[in-house]
Amino acid sequence: MLREGDYRIPAGCAISGFINKDGRRVNGNAIIQSIALMQERSNGLGGGFAAYGIYPEYKDYYALHLLFEDKLSRNQVEELIKDNFYIEAEDRIPTRHVRSIGKAPLLWRYFVTPRLAKIEEAQETEADFMTRLVMRINDSVNGAYVVSSGKNMGAFKGVGYPEDIGEFFRLDEYQAYTWIAHGRFPTNTPGWWGGAHPFTLLDWSVVHNGEISSYGANRRFLEMYGYKMTLQTDTEVVAYAIDLLVRRHKLPLELAAKVLAAPFWQVIDRLPAAERDLYTRLRVVYGSLLMNGPFSIIVGFSGGLMALSDRIKLRPLVAASHGATLYVASEEAAIREICPDVERVWYPQGGEPVIGLVEEESQCRLSA
Repeated sequence: MLREGDYRIPAGCAISGFINKDGRRVNGNAIIQSIALMQERSNGLGGGFAAYGIYPEYKDYYALHLLFEDKLSRNQVEELIKDNFYIEAEDRIPTRHVRSIGKAPLLWRYFVTPRLAKIEEAQETEADFMTRLVMRINDSVNGAYVVSSGKNMGAFKGVGYPEDIGEFFRLDEYQAYTWIAHGRFPTNTPGWWGGAHPFTLLDWSVVHNGEISSYGANRRFLEMYGYKMTLQTDTEVVAYAIDLLVRRHKLPLELAAKVLAAPFWQVIDRLPAAERDLYTRLRVVYGSLLMNGPFSIIVGFSGGLMALSDRIKLRPLVAASHGATLYVASEEAAIREICPDVERVWYPQGGEPVIGLVEEESQCRLSA
């Protein structure tokens, strides 16, 4: 009989990420090395990465990463893209042969800018126009899925262990100031290319370890604002919730975190009057966006990164820093694997966000 310590039951998925707050860009070798250390948290049914700052030559264009199951779906999406966007460039997403990666779908990228007349016709903002097109492709074009749709960033994901996915997508050839990664151990959803993490919308990307048991309530709330859940996984709601709270409703990241992992009522009751009033209002207005269940997430966005665990921390999350670099991961060992001499290590409390932002001067340089 096997006894405790003789074997390990994986505690779900693995997540890792880092941001160089000075804007320094590095290739994907370090993030691959970090996530590979936690291979026992994955089962080969999904791995993926998001990277920021990788397309400086096209930084003013939306970089659409898409996967197609066949040429018919690609042709349908290209007609939709040409009708709504100017295409600056397009090509296959570069890959290399990796023996452990099975047959991949068609992987394509387009660098586009929306047609102004189409935006004016729709009477919406450019970001809302992009969001609606992403939802339309995912929902109505059979066999086509938008992997990422932000500017100067991209997501790379598929079925396989994350280190093999990183090799497959040649991430050693990209330079980014922020990298996030995920190793998947699916329990309630299928292992397929579109279902691997990260999940993205515009500049947002999310990797997640855990299970969102409030998925039904979260989904119904987001659908009232036009979001469509089509990718067969609970993590999708996290990306759309962040977009709604921060981009559309203009909440600071710190308050968005307090919506997703809201303090318990008994904690709110003990707060000073002004804070008590604020958190009560957030609970009343956004109660259906409270993420129940065990989770830890990393959210990437242009110029920053945020990590967050559920309010009683049923999934692990550790943070560390060295110089201008902030690291977050499921395990401290995954951080020390790529930065053995970290200056500070801490374990955030449940519901406590860890936020890293590119310094203002560096941000200006990246935008130039």
